[in-house]
Amino acid sequence: MKIVRTLFAILILAFASFSPAGAADREEKVVYHLNDGSNPMGALNNIRNHLNASPKAKIVLVAHGPGIDFLLDGAKDKNGNPYDAVVQELVNRGVQFRVCNNTLETRKIDRKRVIPEAQIVPSGVAEVSRLQWQEGYVYIKP
Repeated sequence: MKIVRTLFAILILAFASFSPAGAADREEKVVYHLNDGSNPMGALNNIRNHLNASPKAKIVLVAHGPGIDFLLDGAKDKNGNPYDAVVQELVNRGVQFRVCNNTLETRKIDRKRVIPEAQIVPSGVAEVSRLQWQEGYVYIKP
């Protein structure tokens, strides 16, 4: 019976370390995955709202395919507003932007067209996977 109580106590301690109370002490890390270019402003607004609710969140947006278009020099939304001002605002709040080099090569887009606020990574999907697996980021697909 003593062994059962000891095992039970170990289980309780193990589960307590995974409790929501313990989660409150951990850094919130989120990767937003954008591979669709139809509504990047929606994704940027989601990130803005996320930071308003959770100002200390560490957020990375990874873009590939048509999702990179808003991170190209001179890109504007459907109303003619440039994206770079919103991107800069979010960068100032700690958000990181990453662009897929595979997409640039496949679409024959010069790397120099990527705005300076964005970092080019070898593969967008590999970066999303790496952030989740190796760095513990939570995945969001806006």
